[in-house]
Formats: sequence, structure tokens, C-alpha cells
Amino acid sequence: MELTLVVAVIAIALVFDYTNGFHDAANAIATSVSTRALTPRVALVLAAVMNFVGAFLGTDVADTVGRGVIESTEVSGVDGLTVVLGALLGAISWNLITWYVGLPSSSSHALIGGLVGAALAGSVGVQWGGILDKVLIPMVLSPAIGFLGAFGLMVAIMWLFRKANPGRVNRGFRMAQTVSAAAMALGHGLQDAQKTMGVIFLALLVSDNVAGDDPIPTWVKVAAASAISLGTYAGGWRIMRTLGRRIIDLDPARGFAAETVAASTLYVMAIGLGAPVSTTHTITSSVMGVGATKRLSAVRWGVARSIVTAWVLTIPMAASMAALAYVLASMALG
Repeated sequence: MELTLVVAVIAIALVFDYTNGFHDAANAIATSVSTRALTPRVALVLAAVMNFVGAFLGTDVADTVGRGVIESTEVSGVDGLTVVLGALLGAISWNLITWYVGLPSSSSHALIGGLVGAALAGSVGVQWGGILDKVLIPMVLSPAIGFLGAFGLMVAIMWLFRKANPGRVNRGFRMAQTVSAAAMALGHGLQDAQKTMGVIFLALLVSDNVAGDDPIPTWVKVAAASAISLGTYAGGWRIMRTLGRRIIDLDPARGFAAETVAASTLYVMAIGLGAPVSTTHTITSSVMGVGATKRLSAVRWGVARSIVTAWVLTIPMAASMAALAYVLASMALG
């Protein structure tokens, strides 16, 4: 039974990875599509390929998720696998709800919330210090960095090109957006594919298929990278409309600035800190930052407010759903 459960948990983790891909596809490409720098289909192919490549650029985020959220030494076997199963079901449920209503919430924080909720329901210890340092503080910092960094970069661009021909500037930044969109998709793979690697490693760890100090197996990296790439190619059109058009009407220069700052933030958080930050939070706040350089009223703050509400709700809602999923799974498994 335990082997069957291991296989089932890994399969569900890859389903989560797939939903993460189509839920977050807009993060990498919405700005490029909305400015017509890329066609939707070309943008999706670019994002899928760069997601796959980005997944192999490190394992710091995977290590944080797999070893730094719950006390894996306190639980093992079927009980441990049930905790991971509950976490995944809670995260997937919240992903689907926010995808359906078109809100760009965080798949990353849904997964973290799911792990915390399932662990608490299963009386398993939570590494609160690690969550504070690696999740909650970066969760606040990354949107702030995105907003202020994008605002500053856009001000610099406006000053540097203040005397240039607007048509020529737009054409140039439309081409540059191909690079910035690719960088954003690479950062998405670096961040989000690794989170699935981490939760699969956790399932293997609690079932004694790997040791705590083992590296992430290569097959886990390939599976996670493939699932998120396929999900990205499937697209996230509902959220793409919110991110690319409803917050602010973007031009190519603003799209380039938002993507560049967001991608840079993702790299620093992943490689420098091993922090599983939200690509959604980062790009959305960057879009708001470049929008604010027009005038504060140019940003549709009502849409932004509903997005922030989803951010605040994500961890507790995913945790609640995961706790319920854990209870139901425990009853089903006896």
C-alpha cells in the first residue's frame, strides 16, 4: 500500500506542477502579449521552453520546500505521505479556485500553506523559523522590490529616451521584450518547478526512499520541469487578461521594465536566499510600479486591491483546504 501511495502522491505533485504552469503562464508572457511584442502562441512556446531550462539552474528552492517547512523526521510511512497528499490537494484546490475567477494568486504560497495546514492537522511539527526567514519575509520584500525597482527603472528609461522618436523607441523595446520575457520565464522555472521537486523529495523522504542529505534525484528534476512546461504551454488566458490589461494598459517600454525587474528579483531570491517567492506577486507588483510612473490613477487600484486580497488569503485558505484534505485522506486510508 505504501508504494502505491508514493506513486499516487508523486502523480498528484506533477498535477499540481501542471496546474502551476497554466495558472502562472501569464506571469512570464502577459506583458509581452499585451504590448504585442509577441503573439500568444509564440509567447507560450518561449515560456514553456525557458521554464524547462530554468528548472535545472539550481536546487536551493527545492531544498527549502523539501527540508525546511515541516519536521519530516517526526513522521514517516503512510502517515507522512498522507500529510504530503493533503498539502497537494489543498494547494491544487486553491489554484483552481483563483484560476477560475481570474486572480493571479501565488501557487508557491498555496503549496507552503498546504504543507503547514496538513502538518498541523496531522500533529507534525512546522519549522516556523524557516518559514519566517524563507517565506514570510521574502513574501513581503519581493513585491516591494518589484514595485520600487520597476518604478525606478521606468523613470530612468523615460529620462534616457525623453528626446527619442516614440515610434522607434516602441519598436526597440518591443524587440527587447523578447529577451525580458524569456528571462522572466527562466526565473519562473527556477522558482516554481523547484517547489514541485521539493515536495516530491519530501514524499520520498518520509517514505524512506531517500536520505535527508541526498541530492534531488535527476528524474525528479526532469519530471517537474516537464510538467510545468506542459502546463505553461496550455496557457492561463483568464489570468493573462487580468495581468496584461486590467491592471494598466502597458506599452513596450513599461513591459520591458516590469519583466526585467521581476526576473532579477526571482533570480536573487532563488540563488541568493533559496527563498520560494511568488512569481505572481513579483510581476504583478512590477506592473503596478511601471504603471505608477504615468500617474497613480493610471493603475486600476480596484483590480489591484482584489489581487492583494487573494495574496493575503492564499496561505490560510490553502492551509484550511489542506487540513480538510488530510482528514478526509486519513479516513479513506484508515
